[in-house]
Amino acid sequence: MAKGLQGFWWTMLLLLCAIQELGAWAMHTTAEGPGLGQPGDPALLASGRVKRGWVWNQFFVVEEYTGTEPLYVGKIHSDSDEGDGSIKYTISGEGAGTIFLIDEITGDIHATERLDREQKTFYTLRAQARDRQTDQLLEPESEFIIKVQDINDSEPRFLEGPYIGSVAELSPIGTSVMQVMASDADDPTYGSSARVVYSVLEGEQHFTVDSKTGVIRTAVADLDRETQDRYEVVIRATDMAGQLGGLSGSTTVTIVVTDVNDNPPRFPQKMYQFSIVETAPVGTAIGRVKAEDSDVGENTDMMYQMKDEEGVEMFKVTTDSNTQEAVITVQKPLDYESKKVHTVVVEALNKFVDPRFVDLGTFRDQTIVRVSVLDIDEPPEFRPPSNLMEVQEDAHVGSVVGVVTALDPDAANHPVRYAIDRSTDTERIFDIDANTGAIVTGKVLDRETAGWHNITVLAMEADNHSQVSRASLRIRILDVNDNPPELATPYEAAVCEDAKPGQLIQTISVVDRDEPQGGHRFFFTLPPEATNNHHFSLLDIKDNTAAVHTQRVGFNRQEQDVYLLPILVVDSGPPALSSTGTLTIRVCGCDSNGAIQSCNSTAYAMSATLSPGALIALLVCVLILIVLVLLILTLKRHHKSHLTSEDDEDMRDNVIKYNDEGGGEQDTEAYDMSALRSLYDFSEIKGGDGGGGPGEGGPSGNPASERHALPQWVQSPDLDFSVFRDYICRKVEQADEDQSVPPYDSFQTYAFEGSDSPVPSLSSINTWSSGSEQDFSYLGGWGPRFRQLAALYAGRRGEEDSEES
Repeated sequence: MAKGLQGFWWTMLLLLCAIQELGAWAMHTTAEGPGLGQPGDPALLASGRVKRGWVWNQFFVVEEYTGTEPLYVGKIHSDSDEGDGSIKYTISGEGAGTIFLIDEITGDIHATERLDREQKTFYTLRAQARDRQTDQLLEPESEFIIKVQDINDSEPRFLEGPYIGSVAELSPIGTSVMQVMASDADDPTYGSSARVVYSVLEGEQHFTVDSKTGVIRTAVADLDRETQDRYEVVIRATDMAGQLGGLSGSTTVTIVVTDVNDNPPRFPQKMYQFSIVETAPVGTAIGRVKAEDSDVGENTDMMYQMKDEEGVEMFKVTTDSNTQEAVITVQKPLDYESKKVHTVVVEALNKFVDPRFVDLGTFRDQTIVRVSVLDIDEPPEFRPPSNLMEVQEDAHVGSVVGVVTALDPDAANHPVRYAIDRSTDTERIFDIDANTGAIVTGKVLDRETAGWHNITVLAMEADNHSQVSRASLRIRILDVNDNPPELATPYEAAVCEDAKPGQLIQTISVVDRDEPQGGHRFFFTLPPEATNNHHFSLLDIKDNTAAVHTQRVGFNRQEQDVYLLPILVVDSGPPALSSTGTLTIRVCGCDSNGAIQSCNSTAYAMSATLSPGALIALLVCVLILIVLVLLILTLKRHHKSHLTSEDDEDMRDNVIKYNDEGGGEQDTEAYDMSALRSLYDFSEIKGGDGGGGPGEGGPSGNPASERHALPQWVQSPDLDFSVFRDYICRKVEQADEDQSVPPYDSFQTYAFEGSDSPVPSLSSINTWSSGSEQDFSYLGGWGPRFRQLAALYAGRRGEEDSEES
């Protein structure tokens, strides 16, 4: 078949070439002269010559040529060519010299390579006719095209695969699923090589495809996802419009059948049984049931509900959104003694119902759930559950407040014993009868101290104290009128000396710790002992207050500055209680406006006359005075300490402190002592007959001359401090030049005691004479301050004398 097809194409090719040659010869025209220009050439028109030109238009070459010889494309020829070989033909442009070769003499063009129209559809070249001798153009260069003619060598291809489509189950016939499209690389403008038609190779029982558009549609109306949820359909695309000899390609289309809510929920069982203890608290889960649904996704979402009154009252059903299960929980306390088995009906229904499939049936299902209640030993139960009792506060000890009752709910009905949780009644104000549950008072009650008591009563089985129930009991103490009314505060009032009769002095109010149910009602009056009072009157205002008014004209502080007015207050009972309070009234001097100026009480006058600003100013003045006193005392103390320090400095007790831990007196390398000795003339003044010291030459009878003195420093008349100055300057220069050490500061003091000191230096460091040449016995006469020093030197002197002997 392939060989026959190839022979057919070659026959067509030869026929095409023959037609091309005939067209070329038909276009050939004779010319006068050796060469002609392009149409409309002004030079040629001016010479009167007739138009001459190329004898060709365009060429065609068939793609995919498989022959061994070059493929003849066509022939270019100039009308000036007389066939003597004087014209040389050349071409340039796309593929010239490589794909396309030209015979320079005849102008024949051949294709030397296999062409593919799908890669390049045409080639643009330029033709030239030149004189072989002079190489000059005989004809203007002209452009021509070689078109590659298509053959059906490319099969249709599905380039957008893989294809995945979807369609809802139970869709009607002809429902569009998706569209597939194949592409053919052949020339759609030449023949039928690129005309593609579609057909179904596999899956035609359920789907069809439009032969021209490639749209896939359903072929049946009973697609059921629950039976088969996907189909593999093979679609074929054939070119040549499906004619014999056309090429084809195929692809596999996956069609997913999507779910619709066409299946109602169904319980796998018609009855479920659960059990639960009777003491299970409200909210305890009893069990789970689940209805099955063949659908998927949101079509399986369902909700559950109770369908009978008993179930709605005793139990509650909720839907677990994750598992779509019905969770049955306790909604009301269970009681084995009341009912041992509960039978309820649970219904499941879809949340989302598709109205298109309502005719398929009801989308709900029901099942029966039996709940068995298990009996256990329960603690006693308080009946009735009232938790409020009342008792009068004047009730005697042992009075009954009330009775609590508890019963064993079990069938055995064990006897019950009672007790009070003493952590709620630490003062043991109440007691309870263990057998009857009667609550009695254990102490005297007082509502004003504690108006309410909250206690916890325990009820337990007589033979099993572990079964305990608790009940909170509130006991209200009822009020009894046992507290008399009292004045709200110790009232004090003031009255001006020039007061007029009937002037209001003070308004009185009272307090009462009792709380009668009808509210307080107080009565005010003057006691019998105050009935002869002619100074003040008391008026009961009838609103639990009373007003005190003046009853005479004017008062005199000199005669009486304070009045004590007793007031009797009586409550409404029962029984009526009363008390007497005293109102203190002071007589004060007032200005013309009635403002109090002064009273006999200093505190009262101060509080009435001094304003807050004046009090603040007074406090500031007091603080300033205190600061001044402290400052003066501090200055005096400082001055005294300064005088004391001057007196101490005047003492001759000079103590020199050496902080350098050197080698002592024998260490001669630490300091150069000769530099210091050279500055001063050290002289030893010995005690003798003629005395000594700076007063030498005085009369021998002078007491100062008779004293024995220690060696002292004597200042040389011509002191030279240049040595110190030079030494210090050298040290400063060395420290400044040495950059390797931190800037350590050294401060040394060199001092002497002076030549006029009445007591010479006691130091033996630089003494010219030895200790053996001096007599220190006179130190004992210097007083108690030098007693220790005299003992030291006297002892040393005795040791030296013994050694010499």
